[in-house]
Amino acid sequence: MSVTDLPILGMLRTRMQWHQTRQKLLAENVANADLPGFKPRDLASPNLGKPGAGLAQPLGSAPTGGGLAVTNAAHISLAGGPEGPGANPRKVTEFEIRPSGNGVNLEEEMMKAGDNQSDYQLAASLYQKSLDALKIAIGKR
Repeated sequence: MSVTDLPILGMLRTRMQWHQTRQKLLAENVANADLPGFKPRDLASPNLGKPGAGLAQPLGSAPTGGGLAVTNAAHISLAGGPEGPGANPRKVTEFEIRPSGNGVNLEEEMMKAGDNQSDYQLAASLYQKSLDALKIAIGKR
């Protein structure tokens, strides 16, 4: 078994590959912002918690399995509306489509691209630091 075959390093590599692919899609969305009838695309986040989970999870699908159960109507709902607690202020509640049929919102796409880039840099940094720690542990540094 190679040192780079460790599960944590595999998950970080998968995450970095996902961010690269997502960046390509976001760049396509920006490049086609003026194309009539173009619909923006995005990737669903990879489910790294399950072994063998791939990157092909559809965007609208909800993970199956255990979730939070609401036992009383007075409890705080985590899936509340956009004005509820924990709401993401960047999340757009309505989808804007221009008369030409194009649905690309440049501001939103550029925000996604910036967030995606910083997340990629974080994963790459964690990957490098993990390799450095392994080198220290085996005495190669």
